[in-house]
This record gives sequence, structure tokens and C-alpha cells, in this order.
Amino acid sequence: MSVGGVDLNLLITLRALLEEENVTHAGSRLGLSQPSMSIALGRLRRHYKDELLVRNGRGYCLTPLARALLPSVTESLRLVDGAFGRTETFVPGKSDQVFRLLLSDYAVTVLIDPLLRRVREEAPMAGLKLSPIPADMQENDRGLRDHDLLIGPLGFAFPGESEVLFRDRWVCIVDPANSRLRDGWLSLDDIDALPHAAAFLGHSGLNPADRVLDELGVRRRVQVKVAGLLPLPFVVAGTDLVAIVPERLARRVASMAGVLVVEPPFGQVDLIEAVWWHPARSADPALSWLRGVLKDTAAGLAPVLSFPLMGNSQRVAVVTGDPGLLAVPVDVTDAGSAAAMRDQVLRHWGRMGRPDELAELVSWLASERCSFSTGATFDLSGGRAVY
Repeated sequence: MSVGGVDLNLLITLRALLEEENVTHAGSRLGLSQPSMSIALGRLRRHYKDELLVRNGRGYCLTPLARALLPSVTESLRLVDGAFGRTETFVPGKSDQVFRLLLSDYAVTVLIDPLLRRVREEAPMAGLKLSPIPADMQENDRGLRDHDLLIGPLGFAFPGESEVLFRDRWVCIVDPANSRLRDGWLSLDDIDALPHAAAFLGHSGLNPADRVLDELGVRRRVQVKVAGLLPLPFVVAGTDLVAIVPERLARRVASMAGVLVVEPPFGQVDLIEAVWWHPARSADPALSWLRGVLKDTAAGLAPVLSFPLMGNSQRVAVVTGDPGLLAVPVDVTDAGSAAAMRDQVLRHWGRMGRPDELAELVSWLASERCSFSTGATFDLSGGRAVY
């Protein structure tokens, strides 16, 4: 089939070449021999008056024109499929697709548990394959073409389209016996004097907290460097080290690691987590669904909880939560649905929550007896955590 003298079958070949960046791999994908693919590439080069694929060491890479073509080629093929009644659809409840995600250990720690629960609820047969963010992620978009989504912080020049998921902030962690602690606080002089444990994140660039410390003239003396943020609390425990980590991660593992979460003396510094995807996949219905699930999951995360008030003399604890189904009288229009929900709660959690339990927890949180607890997670009903 041709339009204006151009063979439309070359669109399929072009997409395979652009996505694989390799003649042999593109041929295997389409069931064509390497000579046939080379002939097709030659025709495409003559049409565009561009090499499209060029040698890069032992492999190939796309020319700027080829990289710019990929989204429009993908969208064109999608429209052609739609014109012939082959519009791609995605039904979460029937899909067994395995989604490939690139993300940091921090994102795994704070996001994957609630994300898995949401995916199981909406797409029980679907799966997730989690991989670390490659060190060369900023250099090209190969990682995004080989994976469905990337979850990582803004500010590191990752390629592709992106959308903000949630915010966190940077805090300090130390061993409770650290000699520089004064009434649970550290000063900028302490941050300057103490040896640091820091994370090697695999991609270049300073994190926002590093940049603020540089602006304040504080030079961190890094004594221990680890891969990722998650090991830092366990490295700091029992030592005179200090580390700067996102608050949600710190609160999640502080008790387990035996470290103290300390207000940062350098003020509020945000960490903004976002989701990235390849522009050619923007219209993919499965990825659109997963991005929506990610946004809903992130919106349900507990807010960053602790912050100082009135100098160093007062602190505030803020706790949000969903206690689940409470045993209270209600008027419902669909008694069957209410009964089904009650049966599910009893089957999974043993009993329904009681209003007096919720009231007692809230009363305790508002009392002086809770003054030591900031940003904690409390289990209200014997198995269902309140975030």
C-alpha cells in the first residue's frame, strides 16, 4: 500500500528500527532477514535524506531527526490501526501484562506497598517488574524505550515526558547517642563538623539538599558512600555519622535501624518525585491506566509530617489516616453492597473498627503523652495500618 509514492509498510519497519536502534534486532522483531532490513533502511534514508541510524562505538544510535520522528511514527500507526478497527484497548481486570518500572530504592520503600495493593485491586492478573535506574539514564532514552515508566526525582535531566507524583523533604538522621545532639537538634556547625554517610545514586548531579549546603558554605565530609538511600539509616546507626535522607524513608525505617530523625538546620528543602515515560508511548492505554494508578497512589501517601514551630521549643505531630470500615449505624441505598463490604472486612481483618478506638487514638495523639511521637504510623485495627 502506498500514498504519494511512499510505501506505508515502511512505517512499520521505521518504527522497529527507531525503537530497537539495531538492524538485526528490528529484523528479528518483524520476522525479516538482515539484508531485507538493510534494503528498507536504505529506502528510508533516501526518503528522509538522513542516516537515521549511525555507528556509536560497537552499536548504533539515532540521529536527531530519527529521534524526533519516533513519536509521530508511533502515533501514525496507532491512527492507522484505529481506521481499520484495530484500536488498542486495555481492560485492567482482564490484563496479565507485566509492567517494567525503573525506580530508586527510595521510591520502592515509600510507594510500592500501596501501589501493589492498588494494582491487585484493579488488575489482579497484572504484574510489576522493578529495576534500578541505569547510571546512563540521562545520556539517552534507551531506558525508557526498554521500560514502561521511570519513577525518580526532578532535577536530574531524565529524558521523556514527565508528571509530578508527590513531594517529600530532606531531613537528618543520626544515632541517638551522637555527641553533637543538643536536645534533639543539630546546627549547621554540627553538619559541617560531623562525618557524613551519603548515597551514590548512579546519575550525576547534586541533590537539592547538597546544593543548599553548598550555598550556605557547608562542605560535607563524606566518610562512607553507599549505593542508594535505603542503606543510610543502617550505616549511621551506632556511629557518629550523619546522613541527609528523604523524610518518608527516614520515618519508615528509623525505628528498625535505631536512628533519630532530626529537623534539618538548613531549612525546608523539597524532594519532588515524578514519573517519566517515552513520548512515543503517551497514547498507550495501558500506560495511561498505570500512570493514573500511580497518581492516585501518590495522592494517598501521608503528608510530610513534622515541622518546627516557635523556634526550638515546640514541635507538632500530624497524623492522617483511614481507619477502614467502622461499626456505626448508617443509611445506605444499596444494602447488598454494604453487607458485601462488611463481609469482606470480617473475612480479611477479623472485625470492624469501633468509633471509640478511633476517638481514643485521636485523643492520645492530641495529648502531652504523645509529645515524643512525630510522623509515626499507628496500627489501629490489628492488621490494617493507618497512614
